[in-house]
Amino acid sequence: MLFRTVFILSAILVMSDASAQCDIQSGPMTGASDLLEATVWVQTKCEQKVRMKYWETDDPKKSWLSEEVVTSSDHGYCAHLVADHVRPGTSYQYAILLDGNPARLPYPATFRTQSLWQWRTDPQDFTFVAGSCTYVNEKIYDRPGKGYGDGYEIFTHINAENPDLMIWLGDNTYLRESDWNTRTGIYHRYTHTRSLPEMQPLLASTHHYAIWDDHDYGPNDSERSFWNKDITLDAFKDFWANPNYGVGNTEGITGTFMWEDCQFFLMDDRWYRDYRLEKDYFGEKQMTWLLDALRFSQASYKFICTGGQVISDVADHENYAMFASERKSFFDSLDKYNITGVVFLTGDHHHAEVSKMTTADGDVFYDITASPLTSTPSTHRGEPNHFHVPGSDFSVRNYAVLDISGPLSDRKCKLTFKDQNGGVLYEGLIDNAKKQ
Repeated sequence: MLFRTVFILSAILVMSDASAQCDIQSGPMTGASDLLEATVWVQTKCEQKVRMKYWETDDPKKSWLSEEVVTSSDHGYCAHLVADHVRPGTSYQYAILLDGNPARLPYPATFRTQSLWQWRTDPQDFTFVAGSCTYVNEKIYDRPGKGYGDGYEIFTHINAENPDLMIWLGDNTYLRESDWNTRTGIYHRYTHTRSLPEMQPLLASTHHYAIWDDHDYGPNDSERSFWNKDITLDAFKDFWANPNYGVGNTEGITGTFMWEDCQFFLMDDRWYRDYRLEKDYFGEKQMTWLLDALRFSQASYKFICTGGQVISDVADHENYAMFASERKSFFDSLDKYNITGVVFLTGDHHHAEVSKMTTADGDVFYDITASPLTSTPSTHRGEPNHFHVPGSDFSVRNYAVLDISGPLSDRKCKLTFKDQNGGVLYEGLIDNAKKQ
């Protein structure tokens, strides 16, 4: 009898310990949101039955449950939980349920749906943050010497901005030599970066959208020949919650979404890239879709998100200028179809910079480069970028804050670059994105 009692108690303790260990690994993270649906992402430490309970912030008495998802090793134990009993223009709080039990979070977990403003009111003002190049040190797999990543407190300061959404502009994690040849290595790297403690509060209450660049796609400077791009595509889809991938009969991560009256074009600068510089950067299929979508778009601002700088005419550092033929054809098409309101959001360069192009017939295009978040900054001052806006370049860890405000007839975009401690580096108005 005593033996049986001890055995049962031991089994209970083992089960309790296993339950305690099988908790949230990273997240939750609020992802894509629209008028009648929002997605929340979370990663567990092992196989778990996961649901989301959510309720209106102003009416917590009534709540809803998402469909149950069972996390698995095949998908890095990631779950995408969909809130589909929501109303437009409403703020919600949520909790993650693991096997029916609420996970404890030491920070708020919220999302909001977008407003139904069309034919009714002006669109709402909103704020978003953009940044790129997140390196999180892991000494055993890093190169010898000083760690390449630092300044992780930048995510605490971004969270303090209370942005509505954040655009991750590529190199959101850095695959190492130990990683990119295997599925195990790729999913390990995505998990290690996403688990950074300083990142968690930001993930839980800001809507996140992402593109990739070479380091979260494959090796440094990788292009269409990378042999494991199907696996990194799987990982990207598992770890991010964009609303769509591969739009317009494209492969890769190409997508788009609306936020209020602004449209964001999430471009893939790796899947079709040819190592021959006179060939493809975005590629024919992706470029056809982009131009069609831009011509159709009625957005006040059309934010085109991609890794390398687009407007800069410095043919170096993987800028679009290295692919001169496609770049010329693209800008010729913008002019031909009278596409206005275009702002490029770019990363990769490891410094902050604004470039401004004014065409012969008065169209104005901006390129806002926000880089790096936690990687080591680089100095690019003195580059012969003829479109450089004086005083806008900073070789420090940084992020861009963009405030969209005003009535639909006169929308404004204010840009502020901030350093890793939230200090203001630069302020400017993106005031002429539309043709005058």
